[in-house]
Amino acid sequence: MIVVFGSLNLDLVTPVARLPGPGETAAGPGYSLHPGGKGANQALAARRAGAEVALVGAVGRDGFAEIALSLLAADGVDLSRVARLDAPTGAAFIAVDDAGQNQIVVASGANALARADALAGMGLGPADTLLLQRETPERECIRAAQAMKRAGGRVVLNLAPAGAPAPELLSCTDLLIVNEGEATVLAEALGWAGRDAEATARRIDGERGVGCIVTLGGEGLVAWLGGERHRLPAPPVVVIDTVAAGDSFTGAFAAALDGGAGFSAALRFGLAAGSLACTRRGAQPSVPRRAEIEALAGTTWPW
Repeated sequence: MIVVFGSLNLDLVTPVARLPGPGETAAGPGYSLHPGGKGANQALAARRAGAEVALVGAVGRDGFAEIALSLLAADGVDLSRVARLDAPTGAAFIAVDDAGQNQIVVASGANALARADALAGMGLGPADTLLLQRETPERECIRAAQAMKRAGGRVVLNLAPAGAPAPELLSCTDLLIVNEGEATVLAEALGWAGRDAEATARRIDGERGVGCIVTLGGEGLVAWLGGERHRLPAPPVVVIDTVAAGDSFTGAFAAALDGGAGFSAALRFGLAAGSLACTRRGAQPSVPRRAEIEALAGTTWPW
């Protein structure tokens, strides 16, 4: 099983011709509402990719909560440990330009009150995976990671949004997923010179014993695990909207590992999912399902 400790948001998405600069206003023709949040997106991605998934987090008691939970519930994600609190449901304000690039502002709301105590009594074990991001309080992510490590399970951390991870969190992490910008932030936090993302991944693997995957957008990915390099190109797709591409990769990658795939096969599966997400608009509406991921990745379960 995959346990996701993470955020749930309502996304308000506006198309614009180009993304605004500082102090600039960009006008869009309208907006749409979609369920989102990195935790929720990754939980849905893992579920649609074939895994049993439980989401631990928090929403408000407002109307946004029902929208934020709607697709998760429809796809069978276990929501029994999502708290209902007297705080607004988290929200993200997203602008997407004509090239499919995005600019995002997130208001934490109830996500700032999510607690790792909700993992108690889940019966976690060595066959389980904890999936973390950085839209819930770091101290609670650490507690969740420590609980999973005590149970003998795997901890996967997506270092997004970019930020310096606490040493306690990094020490509990088995696999780290970053993009190029996040890799730079990580290197700076560790006092490492240079801005080469792959060099950072190699050092994290070699010096910290944490496998590291760097997603490279249209260039695919590079990863280091146990001193071995993995380099995969992205399958060619027509990019419409990159929102949730990273979350789709992360969730599908975790699902493949959970299903018994080897590291390379899981990378290929996740890369196909992330690429497919770029072909559709929105966050959770763009998350692909197992059959289409398998078709693009050229691989099927069981491996």
